[in-house]
Amino acid sequence: MHDPSQDPRELRRSEAEGEKPPAVDLAASPFRADRDRVASSPFFSRLGGVTQVISPSGSGLLVHNRLTHSIKVAQVARAVAERLVADPAHAELIAQLGGCDPDVVEAAALAHDLGHPPFGHLGEQVLDRVARHRFGLPDGFEGNAQSFRIVTTTDVRGPSAVGLDLTVAVRAAMLKYPWTRLSHPREHPRRMPVPPRGAAEPADAKGAGSAKFSVYVTELDDMIQSRMPFAGRIDSWQQTVEASVMDNADDIAYAIHDVEDFHRVGVLQHATVSAELSTWLNQAPELAALTPAELTAEIRKPGRSLEKLRRRLHLKDAWIVDDEAFTLAVARVRHELVDGLLAVPFDGSAEAEQSVAEFSARWTGRLVDGLTVLADPSARSGHVALAPQQWHEVQVLKFVHHRFVLERPDLALHQRGQARLLTTLVEALDQWLTDRHEAARLPRRLHDLVELADAEYTALSEHVPDALVGATGEQPSGRDAIRALARGRAIVDFVCSLTDTQAVAMLDALSGRTGQLWTDAFVL
Repeated sequence: MHDPSQDPRELRRSEAEGEKPPAVDLAASPFRADRDRVASSPFFSRLGGVTQVISPSGSGLLVHNRLTHSIKVAQVARAVAERLVADPAHAELIAQLGGCDPDVVEAAALAHDLGHPPFGHLGEQVLDRVARHRFGLPDGFEGNAQSFRIVTTTDVRGPSAVGLDLTVAVRAAMLKYPWTRLSHPREHPRRMPVPPRGAAEPADAKGAGSAKFSVYVTELDDMIQSRMPFAGRIDSWQQTVEASVMDNADDIAYAIHDVEDFHRVGVLQHATVSAELSTWLNQAPELAALTPAELTAEIRKPGRSLEKLRRRLHLKDAWIVDDEAFTLAVARVRHELVDGLLAVPFDGSAEAEQSVAEFSARWTGRLVDGLTVLADPSARSGHVALAPQQWHEVQVLKFVHHRFVLERPDLALHQRGQARLLTTLVEALDQWLTDRHEAARLPRRLHDLVELADAEYTALSEHVPDALVGATGEQPSGRDAIRALARGRAIVDFVCSLTDTQAVAMLDALSGRTGQLWTDAFVL
């Protein structure tokens, strides 16, 4: 049995700096103490008010938010870790790769979404755009990097009042994408012949750096320290086994509970989903023969979007994609989802709830059972990976969500309003920060974040100036440039401490649209 007291991965930042943190943790295991610190953080509680895909208040029904999503990811991750470490077939390989402690995995899973801003993935896109273009931040914004910044820097509930002072193992397990956007490691994974998942540049933002990354340059030292116990065991761009377990658990939970949510809301319609899946199964050879131009011209017809997915998987994931496995996956999803869950509209009855629960449990068990440990995985996979058949099934489940939910015009209308709101809020906070007559009346937390970021960017400009070089190759210089970077990072940090409701209330207050003096905007 693994003894965490003998694990060099226990090292905390305060211990690395020669300090002894006060004995305030109730749990005997340092990894369980980390889990408890995350669960006690106000940033974790805040996730109950942050959108996953749609606002719960807008649906009128119970749907997942970032908090319930994180709890489910933690449940799945722990189950996977416990199953893997109990299997003698994996024990030696897991030990060679650095270990897999269920408490580490659970803590990282609870923490993995702490940095998500108001309004879910839409908020990520908005904050990244304004961070890079308005404030000139080379790192921009990324939810995974923001989560790492919270646990290492901006949360003040840890023993040292700088982050949560988590062990290196838990910090390393949070790193789904263990690189910065542009500069670290020096041989950056986005330049690999086959970049790891998330490392490539987005097609619509050439020169912007990796689409996904888990650390800003301000926390690079924390990432390097957390990865040191794994040096020589895994490559610089690879996830730890524990991070790989957490990443897969996130994928599994996301693929299943988003389907649940939109069945509850009534968005996933039996007829349209059935037509897409059944048409592809019945006409696969004919659809495969279409030219790209013909496929694009007919994209609104049933079966065409699924054919487009099949081709995209061949292009991006040739290491695992297989047409026979893809066909079996489509058939299974049609049977389980179309002929099963969606066959009867959700009406809130006990029978309907049981149907959703059975669907969720059956799929979770199947996908968890499909996970194994690989000694030499593809660059597109971690050391813990789904078996090929289950991997294809996850892709099809995600496709259903994207095709029949995220591409809906009514959702786009709702999200455009949220994007405008978040952009306007950032602009209003920036104007407040640059108003010298009102500087003394800034929210204290925002003031503290500006001072923190100013100290960070000043130190980087003096000691690691290359870290501040953007995609254009330009390096900020002068006090005003550093202050602008600090202001941008502080505003991003501040907005990422708000719930959806608080963001709306704060903009209402800043815009003079509310007559109330005391609102959610001021309880920060």
